[in-house]
Amino acid sequence: MDLLHATVSVEQQIQQTAKHGVYVCPPKTARSHRTVPLPRMAVDAMKAHLRDFPADGPEGWIFTAPQGGPVVYTHFMDGSWRPACAKVGIAKGTGPHALRHHYASLLIKHGESVKTVSERLGHTNAAMTLNIYTHLWPDSEERTRAAVDKAYADQSANAQPQVDEAA
Repeated sequence: MDLLHATVSVEQQIQQTAKHGVYVCPPKTARSHRTVPLPRMAVDAMKAHLRDFPADGPEGWIFTAPQGGPVVYTHFMDGSWRPACAKVGIAKGTGPHALRHHYASLLIKHGESVKTVSERLGHTNAAMTLNIYTHLWPDSEERTRAAVDKAYADQSANAQPQVDEAA
């Protein structure tokens, strides 16, 4: 995390399996390695968190389990996520992955391109992003009309288009 430049680099992930327990490994795909810009509110929240709970050196965990080390998913879900969701009225059964969809939806709503959304989410390609989120991009009927009207607006108002009578 680079708070000075307001970015977070995704270089590893935490996995939890019954066989191996909790461990750190590389992200799923090459595209999963990425740098994501952080909004000012996230930078401010991270600064406050690190002030109250300093990381144990540059390689230390930012969020830790009560006994230290990485947060175990099941403990996080039972001890933090579900109580927080209940407190603010988020539907039971909503998981943390919903935050990823919310983030993508916000980017789309505020005009980000499919390429940008794909890069931020670490999708393999833009087609993957479109397969999931295409319904969220606004219909562009009015923009296409306006584009054609603007392209021909320089023509004289008196000029009549030539129309083929056979058409």
